[in-house]
Amino acid sequence: MILMVVAVMCATTTWAQKKPRVVVNIVLTTMNGDDLERYADNFSQGGFRRLTTEGVTFANATYGYMQTLTPVSLATLSTGATPSTHGVVGEAWWDHITNKRTTLVDDSSAHSLRFSTGTGNYSAKNLLAESFGDAVVKSSEESRVATIAIEPMSAIVMNGKRGVAYWMETLKTHWTTSSCYVDELPEWVATYNQEEWNKVYQLERWNTLLPYDRYHNSQVSKIEGLHSKEGKRIDFVGTDDMPTVTSLHQKMYYTPAGNSAIFAFAKQTFGKLQMGRDEAVDVLNIVLDTPEKIATVYGAESVEYEDMLYRLDRDIEDFIAFTTAQLSSPEEMVIVLTAAHGTSPSYNATKEPQSRFNVMQAEVIVNAYLGSQYGNAEWVLGYENRNIYLNHNLIKEKKLSIPALQHEVATFCMQLKGVSHALAADALRNSYFGSGYAQKIQNGYYPKRSGDVVINLMPGYIEEQQTTRSASGSMYRYDVHVPLVVYGGGVQPRMVEEKVDMTSVVPTIAKMVGIAAPTASEGEILNVK
Repeated sequence: MILMVVAVMCATTTWAQKKPRVVVNIVLTTMNGDDLERYADNFSQGGFRRLTTEGVTFANATYGYMQTLTPVSLATLSTGATPSTHGVVGEAWWDHITNKRTTLVDDSSAHSLRFSTGTGNYSAKNLLAESFGDAVVKSSEESRVATIAIEPMSAIVMNGKRGVAYWMETLKTHWTTSSCYVDELPEWVATYNQEEWNKVYQLERWNTLLPYDRYHNSQVSKIEGLHSKEGKRIDFVGTDDMPTVTSLHQKMYYTPAGNSAIFAFAKQTFGKLQMGRDEAVDVLNIVLDTPEKIATVYGAESVEYEDMLYRLDRDIEDFIAFTTAQLSSPEEMVIVLTAAHGTSPSYNATKEPQSRFNVMQAEVIVNAYLGSQYGNAEWVLGYENRNIYLNHNLIKEKKLSIPALQHEVATFCMQLKGVSHALAADALRNSYFGSGYAQKIQNGYYPKRSGDVVINLMPGYIEEQQTTRSASGSMYRYDVHVPLVVYGGGVQPRMVEEKVDMTSVVPTIAKMVGIAAPTASEGEILNVK
């Protein structure tokens, strides 16, 4: 009997020392840092609330750069580096040699696969830094890495070059990938598509999940049939700039259906790839593009955004229950919940709308100014991600100084309405900014891809775009402060109030599963035990 007790104790000790074998990253493209607390009273016990009560919650997790855009922050979450190191500065940039706009994931040499109705002309060739998934596969060829998103951009950037990234094609919302990852679409994915499972999750009519009186927000644009038994105010917002949502793909973007469809496919992926069934570390990245679309169009103050979170909460509850049932112990899996960025207050959330930055007007004005000084010509190639790109070939042809014009344009841009700061690329390359707004701009600057002048808009300002009430991409707290929860893997539940940089996520998870962090990783390892 004593020997049996000793044997059990030894087995228990050995089990407790085992490292997690599965990492699940759940990344909302948009979620403000305080949302887990703001909406907690309406969350279920097994979704967001389970993660926060049983995991480590970092209450002050922030991105340390200005360019809080989805592909930029997904690259940070996958590499553990800032944009100044990993090189992703946005969805696109201007090439100073060819004078052409270059996109991050488009690749004509890659192609779609048999049994796939969507385009596959995407690849990860423009990703410069090793991702967490790449590092996991490097540690063991037996490891399985998969990433799921609606957008190919999101899936590819979060995934990296190894493993496989899946996204929704636009015709039927079938799951697809590219020849850069696999030669053939796996049979189970083709079968899943043929059975039209994504159609099951579409919302023909979007009603609130809960009684309206339980919602914190009051602004409504899309949700139908609202009524209040207690006389709670309903603020209907004008729908002139609302997108036309007709196709199934649009419904996946602009309603909670997109999240539900992704988690359904994620469960299939987890099971079909037999994640956690051997000693090799497996990774499943789930990137939710729908939250950003809903926040952008309806605003973070909207009932639509709030209702999306409640439905997502139930999806996460179901997913956790499913995945933990596949494992011998919850400690075998680590779940990281976070967001690529927050979002600004809606520009028209109050009776007096906030002014917005007119990009086209700014391009014309800057080009006209340079034309008045040096002769009419195409001085400005374009504007992208709050970067102004000048025509280097023309500047050289005119025998002018590129650094001098960069500084001149930066000074001129300070006169544009809505601009708070403007820094020349020459200053960002040749100076060191140790704090303040300049440091955040510099952390987002990559010389080969960033523009000649980087501008920072005033607090609350967003770029003027149709169907856009709210947007990300600034250095302000509403954009850089995001939720961060680490659950499972033997972590000790608690709340951490100290400031945490988001570059720390990857090296921390790498430490937990016992592999080397990605080569460009630069964050500090967090104490989660």
